[in-house]
Amino acid sequence: MKRIILIATIALLASMTVMAGDKNPRHRRIPRQHHKAPAAAMQMPAALKPGDKIAIISPASTPGNDNPEKAAATLRAWGFEPVIGQHVLAKSHMYAGTIEERCADLRWALNDPDIKAIVCTRGGYGAAMLLGPMTHRDFNRHPKWIVGYSDITALHSAMVCSGVMSLHANMGGALGSRGANDSINLMLRDVLTGKLPSYTVPAHPLNKPGTARGIVLGGNMAVFTNIGGSRDWDFLDRDNIRGKDIILFFEDVSESMARVNSMLQALRLKGVLSHVKGIIVGRFTEYEPGNDYSDMAEMLAETLNKYNIPVCYDFPASHDESWNYPIIEGCPAVLDVTPQGVKLTFEK
Repeated sequence: MKRIILIATIALLASMTVMAGDKNPRHRRIPRQHHKAPAAAMQMPAALKPGDKIAIISPASTPGNDNPEKAAATLRAWGFEPVIGQHVLAKSHMYAGTIEERCADLRWALNDPDIKAIVCTRGGYGAAMLLGPMTHRDFNRHPKWIVGYSDITALHSAMVCSGVMSLHANMGGALGSRGANDSINLMLRDVLTGKLPSYTVPAHPLNKPGTARGIVLGGNMAVFTNIGGSRDWDFLDRDNIRGKDIILFFEDVSESMARVNSMLQALRLKGVLSHVKGIIVGRFTEYEPGNDYSDMAEMLAETLNKYNIPVCYDFPASHDESWNYPIIEGCPAVLDVTPQGVKLTFEK
């Protein structure tokens, strides 16, 4: 009898220990949270028509005082109606206003059905800060183009993760300074009005020939590397790219060769480089060559050209606004790299 009571007591104590452990967060098994899966196919925003409204906002850093109005003048010359966000010239530390102010302008521009596209004034810093307060529904309720590059890459990633294509292209500064008749600005106008681009650029000695088909993703290398690992907002998350053919492009400014190589290796270790079908290397600007590399392309080729995929270098995607063609994020395309040159053709 005593033996039975002793066994029962031990069992009761063990059960109480397990129950106590369940109340301790360190012992509780937390299920892995999965981000909201985007639609099976990316949705392309509708082509703009004369008279359509385009919002001008500053989701990152504060632009020069004349930036929004000069950009608006170019959009008017194209037949659109620009609408300038309330906080477009706000300032808070290095940002164009507080998170709340920048979110308010972005949410207004996204959720107003009368606004058909959004042009960012500039990049800089801070766009990724808006991804916490925003939701996928904000980005895909009324699909529309978000136009920008540099730090705006964070918003392109959010759009793609929400199932909507986005537009890596020159923004407010270039629209205003280069004007309505600038050749690259006109490329942007053509995409906004529904014309899918096809670009042909000269060959580069380090190019690796081949043909790739896939959806195009990328932008500023530092920005998309820094948000890597965010299951909600990283367009290169392994769950987001699983089962998809990807053509990756990237560029950057003021990053050392060592820092760029570190980001490149992060993409390799993440499995992105072994997954993609083709790579477009844009122009890297404002850096110092070193460590016996003649330039950034030579350093990148040491890793990239080992993969059995086409790779091209010095494609017109950069912080140099005279060498920054509009690239549709999330859009199917064909990349054809030959000894004679490179052709990138976007398809529906």
